[in-house]
Amino acid sequence: MSERALQDVLFMKEAVALAGRGSGEVEPNPLVGALVVRDGRVVGRGHHPYYGGPHAEIVALQEAGDLARGATLYVTLEPCSTSGKTPACTEAVPRAGVRRVVFGVIDPSPRHAGRGLEVLRARGVEVSGPTGQEFVEPLLARFRRHLASARPYVIAKWAMTLDGKVATRSGDSHWISGRQSRALVHRLRGRVDGVLVGRGTVEADDPRLTARRGGPMTAKRIVLDRLLRLPPSWGALHDGGPAVVIIHGQQAPPERREELLRLGAELISAEEQGDAGFLRAALCALRARRVERLLVEAGPRLLGSFVDARCVDQVLVFVGTEVLGGALAPGPVGGTGAQFIGGGLALEGGGWDLSGEDAVFHGFVRAD
Repeated sequence: MSERALQDVLFMKEAVALAGRGSGEVEPNPLVGALVVRDGRVVGRGHHPYYGGPHAEIVALQEAGDLARGATLYVTLEPCSTSGKTPACTEAVPRAGVRRVVFGVIDPSPRHAGRGLEVLRARGVEVSGPTGQEFVEPLLARFRRHLASARPYVIAKWAMTLDGKVATRSGDSHWISGRQSRALVHRLRGRVDGVLVGRGTVEADDPRLTARRGGPMTAKRIVLDRLLRLPPSWGALHDGGPAVVIIHGQQAPPERREELLRLGAELISAEEQGDAGFLRAALCALRARRVERLLVEAGPRLLGSFVDARCVDQVLVFVGTEVLGGALAPGPVGGTGAQFIGGGLALEGGGWDLSGEDAVFHGFVRAD
């Protein structure tokens, strides 16, 4: 291996380490890291920080500033060539004066594979790679899984007490988690394409499902309601906020459809083949409408349906410090559940953090 090739691999390893900082925040987008190197010295570092946020290349170029002119950009994934939530990186790289781009792997998306490299070469940028593929490939596992799926990437979130209850035996649940944890949830709502609940949550809590502190995304407010029994008085139907989407079954009464349409809701009919079939059809319909990252804040029954149907990719659990007790106080996940230990959702890559007085667990569902 030449000295230049060895140097390329070493810098790519550093870019891989940077990419990992976005874990849990960027999915289903790929984890990406980038370095700007001039005269053998790193002058800019960046990673894709969160879904809907700036790409790694842009962060690194901004840090490098004028030092990017004539430099080499190392990036774990081929730079994007189209504008979406962010501008195309293939425009920013030549504009910054980068002389050479070293990439880890070609974008696995059929819409983009190789296109960014062609654009860069056409703009006079030297392109080298793939480099360090064995180190880069693990970053793309969840992204590749999402490309092969027909449903959104699903984050299941719930808050529970120290003894695993989501409400008292009388149904009271405000507030199990603290103020700091609730602020984190609002931040997360501003970084997803949709927030989903069931009709029971609407009836119990009258939630607005908005990101009160804002964010780069404006999430659709989504309800699963097979027979359209949703109360027309639900505040979200009257507050002038983000779009309300209601997914119903084929047996929903026409008069209820007309009433909710008059209130401005978007209605989607999904085929009914049992709970799991209806759920999968609903999720596929959302993906077809460009809902790629979905936050589920449902009650135990609907969360149980998601788990039973194996339609969860990531979990976020807030654990408060109170112990409620009570055999009739509900836990967070209902449904049929696993029959034996080892038959449930297995989590990996997780960890615990503190949020005020609460503990927060985040983890990824391991692929079967």
